[in-house]
Amino acid sequence: MDRSYTYIADLAGSIPEVPEDSILSRTIFESEQIKVMLFGFAAGEELSEHTASMPAILHFLEGEADLTLGDDRMEAGPGTWVHMPAHLSHSIQAKTAVVMMLMLIKSG
Repeated sequence: MDRSYTYIADLAGSIPEVPEDSILSRTIFESEQIKVMLFGFAAGEELSEHTASMPAILHFLEGEADLTLGDDRMEAGPGTWVHMPAHLSHSIQAKTAVVMMLMLIKSG
């Protein structure tokens, strides 16, 4: 049997329930090209403004959040998808409990 793939039937369910006042993260896949992590935010939790040294993709799976990308502020909800170039300042504030997938694109 070919095991060169990764299959996850319930992506949002791959992260445990997030305790109050917490943010959890779990790496679900990593290769030379990409690192994929799931984040679970309790309502009201925030990742303050920061940058990543490589391009990244955010995909919101559950919940509602305020998202800042550079100088732009917007709302994120289930299905929101964002590509960010390296070094773009960004922050995330969870308005409700949030599950988000982060894909860090490594240089090839």
